[in-house]
Amino acid sequence: PTSCLLANSTKKRITASVSSKSTRQTLFLMTPEEAILQMNMLGHQFFMFRDDSTGEINVVYRRKDGDYGLLVPESK
Repeated sequence: PTSCLLANSTKKRITASVSSKSTRQTLFLMTPEEAILQMNMLGHQFFMFRDDSTGEINVVYRRKDGDYGLLVPESK
């Protein structure tokens, strides 16, 4: 198991098992809306892509409430 600290105000520690399986994929330039379409067509819970306006790696995901979320890296 791997332990990590969540980056939020409650600072909860979580423990998760990490699988040794890894997958390589090509990240295509697309909008978040296009990424959501791809995610849904594949039947996945999340989808990693390069944002077409910034070139940054982003992730869209399906939330428990059925809505969608977008993870964007923080600019430094």
